[in-house]
Amino acid sequence: MKKEKIVGILGGMGPEATVDLMQRIIHLTPAQDDMDHIRCIVDNNPKVPSRIKAIIEGNGDDPGPCMADMGKRLESWGAHFLVIACNTAHYYYDAVQNAVNIPVINLIDLVSSHVKNNFPEHDKVGILASPAVAMTGLYSKRLKKLGIEDIWPDPDYQESLLNIIKEVKKGNTDSNIQDSNIQDAYIKVCENLKKKEAQIAIIACTELSAIGCDLPINTIDAAQVLANKIVQIAKNREEPISFI
Repeated sequence: MKKEKIVGILGGMGPEATVDLMQRIIHLTPAQDDMDHIRCIVDNNPKVPSRIKAIIEGNGDDPGPCMADMGKRLESWGAHFLVIACNTAHYYYDAVQNAVNIPVINLIDLVSSHVKNNFPEHDKVGILASPAVAMTGLYSKRLKKLGIEDIWPDPDYQESLLNIIKEVKKGNTDSNIQDSNIQDAYIKVCENLKKKEAQIAIIACTELSAIGCDLPINTIDAAQVLANKIVQIAKNREEPISFI
């Protein structure tokens, strides 16, 4: 039997989202005992320079060098492949992949291909994500190549979504909710996407993945897709592929 692979997780962007991803990995892993679970080497580093300041505000430090250093350390600690537990941070994917000699799973390509392969009837897909994801065109470019149109919330709703993301970074989630308006606001954003003819949406922000509530639109959770891929690769059911 082939030895299981060890995943290295570039985390802390933010911490709640990283813990949420690890919980998903645990829940997706078929296990009878501790030994059946997957070894994860995690750098839950909230000191990575702000992606919001760097991309949206344009006055922040470049997160790339910090993320590249994290990748190198995870590789040196024994990781066989890496993942980045943040959609927006994939803007700096090349900085990480170029710094290491092991595969780095590209979440954007992974999720986009998942949509194309599993929901071929949908040629319009809503995106629930930080404005930085829109500005960088991370999903837009990939989905366009696959013949899929990306639908975004109207400006007021997109601003509301950013505020929701910021609340999660403060620790306000379904299990530690301090403001019931957070879930209500999230639902209204999804309703806006439905009005714009999106029948399915990608939850393309790991902060949003940490919110547990029923949404009025069918969703594909990027964090869940990533967690499943991690389990498949670690258990040697699939080989890790880098996208450069």
